[in-house]
Amino acid sequence: MAGPVIAGALVGAGAAMTAFVVVLGGGPANSSAASGTGLTLNPSAVPDASYVPWLNEAGALCPAVSPPLLAAQIQQESGWDPNDVSPAGAQGISQFMPGTWPSYDDPAAVAGPDTPFVPADAIMAQGRYDCALAAAVQPVATATGDSITSLLLAAYNAGLNAALTADGIPAIPQTEAYVAAILADIPTYASQLSAPAPGASSFGQAVIAAAEQYIGTPYSWGGGGYAGPTLGFGPGATTVGFDCSGLVMYAVYQASAGSISLPHSSQVQASLGTKVGTGTGSQVLGDGLLEPGDAIAFYNLDNDVSYDHIGIYIGNGDMIDAPETGQYVRVDNLATTYWEGVTWQVRRFG
Repeated sequence: MAGPVIAGALVGAGAAMTAFVVVLGGGPANSSAASGTGLTLNPSAVPDASYVPWLNEAGALCPAVSPPLLAAQIQQESGWDPNDVSPAGAQGISQFMPGTWPSYDDPAAVAGPDTPFVPADAIMAQGRYDCALAAAVQPVATATGDSITSLLLAAYNAGLNAALTADGIPAIPQTEAYVAAILADIPTYASQLSAPAPGASSFGQAVIAAAEQYIGTPYSWGGGGYAGPTLGFGPGATTVGFDCSGLVMYAVYQASAGSISLPHSSQVQASLGTKVGTGTGSQVLGDGLLEPGDAIAFYNLDNDVSYDHIGIYIGNGDMIDAPETGQYVRVDNLATTYWEGVTWQVRRFG
C-alpha cells in the first residue's frame, strides 16, 4: 500500500545491512475480489454474555458494521449500562435520542417490551442505524479517502448533517475524541486468531501475534510505525491506523525486539530478508514452502509495475493485511482466483 517517504534499514537473516529512502507503492486494484473474513467478536470481552448473540446478529446487517465495532461503540456510549440516560436525554445501552429511536426500532424483531432500555432492542436498532449512516456517508468516503467507519461514527455522535456538511469528521472536540476512542477499542472486542498452523517458527508466531492484536484497526494510507498505528500521511489525514507495509514493518520489528527495522515500502520489503519463493499464487501455495509469519508481496495490483501490496501469511491459506482505504486490518483468504492469479514474492525475516 502507498505511504510516505521513509528512511529505514534491515538487519536480518539473508540480508545485508542496507539503508534506503523509498516511496511507498499502491494497493489492490480490485478489492472486491479480495474477500475478507471480517471481524468476529471476542465474547469474553463483553460484560454480559446475553448481549453476544445480539451483537453478532446486528453486526452482520451490512458489510460496514461488525460486532466488535458495535461493542466498542457501546463502551463509549454508555459503558454497557442499559439504564443510562445522558444529560441530553439519550437513552439506554446504545444511547438513542427519543426522536431517533422509532426510525430504527423493529418491534417485531425482539420479544418483550419495545424500548431503548432493552439491550436486545437497542443493539439491533444500533446496527440498523450504523448501516444507514454508512450508506449515507459513502460518497464522502469515496471523495475524501476517509474511512467509512470513522465517518459513520462521527455521524452517530454529531449527526449526519454535521458529517455531510463537514465533508468528514466535524471539527468538534467531543466528536473527534469519540471517534478516536472507538477506533482504539475495536481490537479489544475482536477475537484473536487461533494458534498458528503447524510449522510456524517461534519468530513467525511472534510476527503473527504482533499483527493480529490490531485486527479491526482502520486502514490509513502511510499509517503505522515501529510502535504501532499512526496518523496517515498527506494533507488532511485524519485516520490513525496502518497501511499494508506499515503493518508488516510493525510486526517484524516487534517480533525481532527491534533488531529488524524494515522500511515503509512494500516494494522494498519484497527484496529483503530471505527469499522463500516467487511465482503465481497457485504456484507458491502448491510448492509447500510457505510458513506462518512469512511476508507475501503482490505484484502490479495497481498497474504500476511494482510490488504494491504486502501481507503476513498465517497458515491454512490465509493472511493478515491492511487492504485499502475504507477497510481495516483483517484476515483475507488467499485461495481465490483473484490472489492465485497474481505474482507473489515471499520473504522470510528473523
